[in-house]
Amino acid sequence: MWATKKLNLDWGAAFNQRIDDLNALDEFRLKAYEGSALYNQKIKRLRLFPGKLKSKWTGPFLLTKLFPHGAVELVKKDGTRFMVNGQRIKIYLGNAETVQKVIEGYNLDEV
Repeated sequence: MWATKKLNLDWGAAFNQRIDDLNALDEFRLKAYEGSALYNQKIKRLRLFPGKLKSKWTGPFLLTKLFPHGAVELVKKDGTRFMVNGQRIKIYLGNAETVQKVIEGYNLDEV
């Protein structure tokens, strides 16, 4: 009825199993260390190129068109136009007088 487990008293087999387990643990640690070293090397390379991760469009832009699916058209100071997702833009809250002048002087329906 009851299944009983027998105690393995073979010290040689237990010793070999323990050595194998320790070797597997050392291999796992070595692989983790190598992975960490590779990650740190990649991070150092990214620090050499800090502009690579910067946003390609920063600065105050003029919003010229709103499209039905949330896209907006922006204009740079030099006149170049480009479209972006409307959720990615942030309202410029710089100088209150200039913002008020821009809002009053520009109507989106005119474009």
